[in-house]
Order: sequence, then structure tokens, then C-alpha cells
Amino acid sequence: MLGDFLKALGQLSDRRFLKVVLLGVALSLALLVAVYAGFAQVVAWLVPDAIWLPFVGEVTWVETLMSWGSLLLMIGLSVFLMVPVASAFTGFFLDTVADAVEDRHYPSLPPAPNVAWMDALIDSVNFFGVLVAVNVLALVLYAFVGPFAPLMFWAVNGYLLGREYFQMAAMRRLGREGARALRKRHSGQIWVAGILMAAPLSLPVVNLVIPVLGAATFTHLFHRLSRER
Repeated sequence: MLGDFLKALGQLSDRRFLKVVLLGVALSLALLVAVYAGFAQVVAWLVPDAIWLPFVGEVTWVETLMSWGSLLLMIGLSVFLMVPVASAFTGFFLDTVADAVEDRHYPSLPPAPNVAWMDALIDSVNFFGVLVAVNVLALVLYAFVGPFAPLMFWAVNGYLLGREYFQMAAMRRLGREGARALRKRHSGQIWVAGILMAAPLSLPVVNLVIPVLGAATFTHLFHRLSRER
């Protein structure tokens, strides 16, 4: 598994890899900005321009305070939500990453059948929903596990990343049912590989390239497990 990751890392300068990284980050930032703009508008609608407090009088800075508070909240949440969002967007461009990997490392393979666009959309939306929901829930649970929070973060995201990225990589060659069967047969290895992907998610900037490295790593893992089979 480490070899799969190192081969993916060695190809990070590939133009197709860099294109997907930039697209994933740009789309993720655009979505987060749009969400913040919507949230700020809701705050503006719900919070009055001024309120009257006993012994204080009229307070006119409440809306400004709420706006700045919502901005700080969104910046904090983006640290945790940027990776799930970038991962979901990267799913749309998985074929680009997988094709680049196969062109360099598996040139004798025939072209992979195109995955139906609607299937890719459904899988990416489902992955996004599960990843965000689990990470939001984990934010609450981190307070109860104390120093074990990083281990919980790695275990949870390792399972999710491994499960979904392997499924997407294998589905290109085996179809949805074949990919699911192979994933279940090697679930332990796939989880460990997912943890290898999840560990760097705690590192700012580095975590933005993890979705692409994950797609490449699991493409290598799929081909290795297919040969072993």
C-alpha cells in the first residue's frame, strides 16, 4: 500500500493531476463562499438593525457582530469541510486522474469504458453527503474523546475515503457490482490505505491535494488487487 501511495506521489506534477487539484479547490472555494453569502443574508434578515437592552439602551452593532461571527464560524468550519467538499468535486474528475495513472503505469490496458455521467454524479453526491454528515457529527464527538480525537478522525475518514475511492476506481473496470464485491473481499487493506490518505488531512494546504493522491493511490491499489485475484 505504501508503494501505491509513493507511485501516486511521484506523479503529482503530472499536468492532469494539477488540473484536477486546481479545479477541485476552485469549485470548493466557490461553494463555501456561496454558502457563506447565503448564511450572511439569513443573518441580515433575522437580526434587527438595533435592539434595546435594559440599563444599556439602544444597541446598534448587533448585526455587525453577528456578521463577523458568522464569517469566523465559516472560516473555522471550512478547515474541516474543505476536504470533504474537495473530495466530492474530485470524484467528478476521477477518470482524468485514473487515465493519467494508467497511461504511465499500465500502458497495455485497453481504454476503460466510460462511466455514465449520471452514475458519477449520483456517487459523488452520495459521497459528499455522507462525508460531510459524518465529519459534522465527528466535530461534536471530538470533545468527548480528548487526546484520541486525531485517531478517531483518521479511522472515520480513512474508512470513508477508502470505501468510496476504491469503489470509484474499481467501478471503471468492473462495474458497480464487481467493484463492490472486490471491495468487500479486501476491506481491511482498503481501510488501511484510507487511513494513509486520512492522516495528512490534518495538515493545511497538503490536505487539498489528498483527494487527487487518493484517486491515484486507489487506482494503483485496484490494479494490484486485480492481479492478485
